[in-house]
Amino acid sequence: MDSKSRNPIVPKMFVAQFVMLVACFILWGLLNNMTDNLVPAFGKIFMMKSVDSSYVQISFYGAYAVLAIPAAILIKKFSYRVGVLVGLGLYIVGALGYIPSAILQNYNMFLVSIFTLAGGLSILETTCNPFVISLGSAETSVRRLNLAQAFNPLGSLIGIFFARFLILGHLNPAGYEERLAMNPAELSSIRGVELLWICVPYVGLVAIALIIWVFFFKRKSSEKDESSSVNIAECFRRLLGNKKYVFGVITQFFYVGMQISVWTWTVQYVVVTMGVNEAKGSEVYLIAMVLFIVCRWLCTALMKKFDPAKMMAVMAVVGILMAFGTIYLPVNYSICCLIMISGCMSLMFPTIYGIALGGMQEEVKIGASGLIMAILGGAVITPIMGKVIDTGAFSGIVHGFSTGEAAVRSAYLIPVMCFAIIFIYSVAFMKKKNRK
Repeated sequence: MDSKSRNPIVPKMFVAQFVMLVACFILWGLLNNMTDNLVPAFGKIFMMKSVDSSYVQISFYGAYAVLAIPAAILIKKFSYRVGVLVGLGLYIVGALGYIPSAILQNYNMFLVSIFTLAGGLSILETTCNPFVISLGSAETSVRRLNLAQAFNPLGSLIGIFFARFLILGHLNPAGYEERLAMNPAELSSIRGVELLWICVPYVGLVAIALIIWVFFFKRKSSEKDESSSVNIAECFRRLLGNKKYVFGVITQFFYVGMQISVWTWTVQYVVVTMGVNEAKGSEVYLIAMVLFIVCRWLCTALMKKFDPAKMMAVMAVVGILMAFGTIYLPVNYSICCLIMISGCMSLMFPTIYGIALGGMQEEVKIGASGLIMAILGGAVITPIMGKVIDTGAFSGIVHGFSTGEAAVRSAYLIPVMCFAIIFIYSVAFMKKKNRK
């Protein structure tokens, strides 16, 4: 019997657990991308400025920052199984909170529900990756994790379709001025229908989350005791003394901020520059996501031959050029450049993650949670970009377009800056062979 037969990627005894964990990967991929579309949706429903509707991202990604380290401590003290149960439980509570929020038509209640839901996803992301690694031999752990992660983009695509047809597709075509002219009862009626369709996918997915939760609740933990003799304080001390890690967390902050900002404002960019509605604008977002997924698989294959840091440096340079194209080129070409930005971003999160954690041992769990905390960038940079769109702060760099179009175009100077930081990090560690 050869080694492959003795060490399958997923041993038979763990297949059911692996399938349920894969469902979690799909779930948070779906919710991450569906939530991006809540920004333009809430902006239209509640007649808010871009910076105000971007509070959705502050609530969502802020929860990642708040709960990443507690999640690492939770699974260190108890087990991966407990982490999954707590994460799914918070998601279920947050999703059900959408119902009273919609009934009362209260934006602030939605933000609280989004924060709770995202807190659950933060715990799931911190828990599920090492949980998958533990389901079998160390020899096949990387292949097992890659197999699970391959399903995350599937969730992303499903999330885009849900957003396109269930959320954006049911927005009333009435614009801001038309809504201002409506009487309160008519406006409330329209909002009620729109908010109902926002609830449908989030609450509907609770059924799937409950199935996974019950499975792990009934399943006894089979985890080995992997507790480390190194305490948490010592882990933090080592991490803060690791320049590659600290710079990696900072870089990840700007990368995630750029990714979420670009995807959040893609629909608005298309609506403003092409003069179409939000549902039509989401089609460009869908194309960008498909390109992102294709490029991620392609880049993963190319990493067998090329240094990941060098590939990331090249992608950062191309990304800068595409961002400038999004700012300055005529609309048909600028839309193509906007889509290409997603292709350039495709390899960056896992590559930064792998470089930053390269060579770590006992401190890897806490280190991983720090990189999850860096997702806070989505909550910080997205509203900054929204503020730039609202105020036209950078409009002076763009000429020949209307005021509104110049504002949304010029906001893509922020991704230029983020790509530049990623390029510097890539070059700084280009000579090191860092792979996950």
